[in-house]
This record gives sequence, C-alpha cells and structure tokens, in this order.
Amino acid sequence: MKYFCNPINIDYRYQFNKDPRVGKLQICREAADPSLIKYKGKYYIFASMQLKVWVSDDLINWESYKLPNNLPLYDYAPDVRVIGDYVYFSASSRDNICDYYKTKDIINGPYEKIEGTFSFWDPNIFEDDDGRIYFYWGCSNISPIYGVEVDRETLKPLGEKKELIFGHPFEIGYERVGNDNSKYPKSDEEIEMLYQGFVKKQGVPENMLPDNVKPLIRGMLSDKPYIEGAWLNKINGKYYFQYAAPGTQYNTYSDGVYIADNPLGPFVLADNNPYSYLPGGFMSGAGHGSTLVDDNGKMYHTSTMQISVNHDFERRVGIWPSFIDEDGQLVCDQRYGDWPIDLNNAEPFKDPDYYLLSYKKEMKASSYIEGHEPLYAADENSKTWWRANSNKEGQWLKCDLGQTYDVKGIQINFADDVISDQEPQGEIKGISQARWIDDRQHKTRWYLEASLDDINWFMLKDKSKVTTDLAHDYIDLEEMIKARYIRLTIIEIPMNQNPCISGLRVFGKGSGKKPDIVKYELKRQDDLDMLVEIDDIGCGYNILFGNSPDKLYHSYKTYDCVKRVGALIKGREYYVRVDSFNENGITQGIVKKL
Repeated sequence: MKYFCNPINIDYRYQFNKDPRVGKLQICREAADPSLIKYKGKYYIFASMQLKVWVSDDLINWESYKLPNNLPLYDYAPDVRVIGDYVYFSASSRDNICDYYKTKDIINGPYEKIEGTFSFWDPNIFEDDDGRIYFYWGCSNISPIYGVEVDRETLKPLGEKKELIFGHPFEIGYERVGNDNSKYPKSDEEIEMLYQGFVKKQGVPENMLPDNVKPLIRGMLSDKPYIEGAWLNKINGKYYFQYAAPGTQYNTYSDGVYIADNPLGPFVLADNNPYSYLPGGFMSGAGHGSTLVDDNGKMYHTSTMQISVNHDFERRVGIWPSFIDEDGQLVCDQRYGDWPIDLNNAEPFKDPDYYLLSYKKEMKASSYIEGHEPLYAADENSKTWWRANSNKEGQWLKCDLGQTYDVKGIQINFADDVISDQEPQGEIKGISQARWIDDRQHKTRWYLEASLDDINWFMLKDKSKVTTDLAHDYIDLEEMIKARYIRLTIIEIPMNQNPCISGLRVFGKGSGKKPDIVKYELKRQDDLDMLVEIDDIGCGYNILFGNSPDKLYHSYKTYDCVKRVGALIKGREYYVRVDSFNENGITQGIVKKL
C-alpha cells in the first residue's frame, strides 16, 4: 500500500472508565500522546492506554505487539527515545514516583528498570550531541513545563529544575481553550467566586481541603490552557521545544514550538506557530505529539486527534510530513491532513493526488434510528454517525456519488455508540481515573462492493473473515476503478453494538471542472482573532495563513462560509489565502494581507 489516511489504521484499544467527574462507567477507544521513534530499521509508535507498541517498516502498514507487563502501561503519555544502543521508556504518574526503563529489544524485552526519584507528568528525555541527558516534564494549567539535566546512568537530576514553558493565552491565540480557541481565562475575581461556590456545593469546609488540592480546583475553574506534552529535537544546531495546548478535548488541540541555542533555554517562541494545527476536517486535533528526524533526512510528526464524544479522552493518532524551511522554522504540512497521504514521497504543501468524493453525497442504509440517519456518514464529522437499528449481521450502508468517478481509496470509520451492557473483564485500576484497558481480540468484519448502475456489483475488499479490529480502515486500491455506488455490508463488530459509521469516505478524481477562484473578505477582530467571510460557490474551502505570502503554513479546512480563526499571535502580521476545492481539484485563491 502506498497511501494511508489519518487517523492511523491500527487496532485502537477499548477502555472502561470510571471517571469521577461523570459518576458512571464510560466505554470508548483511546490512543493519544504518541512517541514516534526509529530503531534498528523499524518505526515504532508508543501511545497512551494501548498496552501495545505499533511497528512498521514504512510508516503506512502497522502491526501491534503486546508490551511486557512490568512496564507502567496504565500510566499516561509514554515517552520513548533512542539513547545509544538502548530505547528508554517512561510514563506519567502525578501521585507516584515514576521509574524509567531501558531495553535493546522493544517487543520482547527485557526492560531494565532505573529507579526514579520524583513524580512527573508528560515526560520527555533527550540526549544532546555531547552525550549529556536532559529531562522535561509538565502537564498543567497552573504550572509550567520544567527541565533539568540528569545523570546519564542513574537519570537523577544534576541540579534544580528550571521553569521553561508557560502558557500565554492573552498573547497566543492557539493556547486559548474552547472550540476554535473561543475563550479567554477568567479573572482572578471570577475564579475566586467560582471556587467559593464550588467548595460550598461540595459541603467540605475549605480548611479541610489539602493545600495541594486548592490550586487544582481553581485551575479547573479558570479556563486557563493546559501546557503539556514536551518533545525536544535538535536540528542544525538549534533546539526545537515542542509543547501542546490548550487541552485534548478541543478541536484546536495543537503543538507549538519554541527555539533555543541551549537545551535548557532560554527559549523564544518560534516565528512559525502553531507548528501542528488541524482544527477542521473529518477528525480535528493535532496536539501532544513527537517529531522524528529520519536517517534519510525526512521528518514526520505524529500527534493526538480528537473525537471526545463518549469521553473527553476518546482520541486517535495521526501522522504528517514535517520539515525545516530555509529560515530554520519547524513546519508540519496538514493542509489536507485527513485525506490520503503518500508519506514516502510527500513534497511539502504539494496538492493531494486524490480528492474527497463523498461529502454530502446521498447515503442509504438497511436501517437507521432517528438522529443517526445515513446522511451522517457523509458529513465529514467524526462526532456524528449513522447507526443501524439492529446488530443483526448484514446491515449495510450505500453511498451514491451522483455520477461515475475514478475511485482510488475508501476509508471506513466505525464509531461507538451506546455501549452500556458490557462489564469490565479485568481489574479496574489506573491513575487520574479508574479504568480497565480491554486487551481482548475483537473483530471488525465487513465487505465492500462497488457498482456503476446499482444493479451489478463487484467486490473491492472482503474482510468478512478477518481476525483484526480496525476502526478506521483505509482501503488503497491498487488501480483506480470506475464507480458510482459504494456499498459496505457489516458482518461483525465489537461489543454487540449496532453498526455505526461516522464516515464512509471515498477518494479519487472527477473529470469535471475545478472550482472557481473564491472571493473572500478578511477582518482582524482583535489581537488573536480573524474573521473570514467567503462568497459561497458550493464547494469546500481551505483557509491558509502565515507570516509571509510564501509561508502560509497554517490551515483551517472548512465547508462553512463564515469562519473565525482564533489562533493568531499578538503583535504579528499575517497573510491569508482561501483555496477552493471539489471532487476535481483545488484552485488557489488570491493572497491578502490581514
């Protein structure tokens, strides 16, 4: 397979969560906070709450392997780096001292434990060119990301920790919380009033609350962003410190970057920010990730993608090409980051080879329930889905593209809905909330057909007897085929659910006309926000922006004609271009200064 389509096509694990904020059992799939490394010729991704490691020869086809049980697999944000001949592993626990582990065999181990000396959250270890080792950690909306040099053998700190990265939501737009970075933090007076009301509602005298709990409550009520997910790369003598904000539950979860001449700073906010930013499209979010500088000179960035319907932490993992531009800026190409990507031949900001054909095309199904009609499988929104009214084998979903197209790929996105009659099969344990990670081998079985006339059908892919569980399966056809109709028939899915599809996404090429150049108006509403008003021509739009006309590195893909973009940085100039796209291609717009 040459192409893949985000999110990464792998077996995401189910979790049974007993979240104290909700007070009931919640079941969803989760994978997040990925560390991507290359070791002995293979690529590895470690992600939160998977119990496994994903392994690939080509960054496209992945297999998962169970990790040894002595690793802290129920701790969040696994950090994995290659140092010398070893792979080092650590993960997060605020409540317990965190240990480190190292191995020369990722899949089989053994993993040698290195005793830790303090607790941390969102760790990242880094080896400099001179062999010195540095450690970074932090995940909070009340404290910064810290760093310290550590002993190469014991990993014990060699000095006092240093405060490195703080949140600045009044100056950095992409750090603000809320959908589309819509909220500023509350004032101290507002926070204190909410805090007193919260304490009173709990019925616990304030003087009985532990001192370390009081700031956490105030932070929870503040709308301040979480600053988290450290990852450091050294490239061409510069240190690129990546961090995530404002929170994993938002569509604007992104990775920013600071630059320094030394591993402990001082760090300066890079000209190109946010570095990784994917607020629109089928599945939004591209925060808390890692960047791999491959030995062939190519670079790849992997981050967390967001669904957050069944639980805040219902998440997936995506991967995109990255590079350093001529001015030394770290850049990630996410313009069409949830369309088919050829990572091995990706040129920065090259137009996609294939286009989305299925948006708002007619969908029919064997059955459905009210509120989850078939049309939701074509609305380019991973938070909505078609749901059959039965889990009986043979439920089907059919897409009518409206005319015959050249079809190259189909992505089948299964959603989870109303999993209520399941009980955990193992011990409930965990840290920030009690959970059980489901390591049973579920099966997702189906077959996919195509037709020119809705009468005569031919098979595209038969997975009716597989033993895999792929919730976001991408079928890259060897050759383009002519088709108007695509039909998915579902045989089996996990948890005895009724089949749910959030996206039956079809990619290929049309033979018609590309859209016209779109007309649009810009307005900078304030320091951090711009308003884009588009004259609708009945297609999709990609709002590109950056700090110069030839560096439009950021994008917001949308089908809306009015869009507020809240990711600007105070005091900086911006240039904007709105491109239009349809099934036949992409038409570049005219660049304007904001």
